[in-house]
Amino acid sequence: MPELNLTEPAKIKAANTYNSASDHFDDSPLAFWDRYGRGTVERLKLQPGWMVLDVGCGTGASALPAAEGVGPGGKVIGVDLAENMLELARTKAAQRHLQNIEFRLGDMTNLGFPDSHFDAIISVFSIFFVPDMEAAVRELWRMVKPGGKLAVTTWAQHFFGPIYPVWREAVRVERPDLFSAFNPWDRIDSPEQLRQLMQSSGIPDVEITPVNGNQALQSPEDWWTIVLGSGLRGTVDAMDAATATRIRDKTLGWLRDNDVKSIQTNVMFAIATKV
Repeated sequence: MPELNLTEPAKIKAANTYNSASDHFDDSPLAFWDRYGRGTVERLKLQPGWMVLDVGCGTGASALPAAEGVGPGGKVIGVDLAENMLELARTKAAQRHLQNIEFRLGDMTNLGFPDSHFDAIISVFSIFFVPDMEAAVRELWRMVKPGGKLAVTTWAQHFFGPIYPVWREAVRVERPDLFSAFNPWDRIDSPEQLRQLMQSSGIPDVEITPVNGNQALQSPEDWWTIVLGSGLRGTVDAMDAATATRIRDKTLGWLRDNDVKSIQTNVMFAIATKV
């Protein structure tokens, strides 16, 4: 696998964001990472002995259950841009005594594996960070064996609702230079967009399952833990502490005033089988 050498701003930003977010990524308010990672693996119906690649594996939310699914005769390779995430994943694998899994620093668009190399490839909340999503999906599909499967899981509409619009407006007011009309995950948040991506990448048949979800908030402060342990962390890290505190206080105050007890974590699971 080629040595990681990031030059694209979007990938550099993603690596920096998730290296930073690793300090809260596995906190209990972010339990949805594991829930949707495991949910993706369950839909793949992995078989013992399979060879699996997980791109954008984070701290192992999908890679670890995949390793359990393929058994000691199988193999899972997890790849991510963020070394801090990979270190956490390696620790979890050791704690579970999994010896059939390996975590590598790498770029999902430049992995160098041969054609038809994997029985299954997994991308959970990672495909939208790649500027050219079609090229990335084509590259992943190239490495899937005939009869193998590709799983792409992404956020659906109403991401982190109802607080997300309040967060965005607070950022716009405080730091308009950090506010953008869309975030990477907004590019592909409907079943139609996801299906179009897969089809335009050369995958004619795909099963897409939208699932509505919620993450309970034990207190409004849980929201800020989610901010610090998710893709929103990059925005916070680009601010001075006083600005971040004002946005924190505004969003937490809104949650309290509106008695919000959970946020939406709606997702879409896409599963394709190579003929």
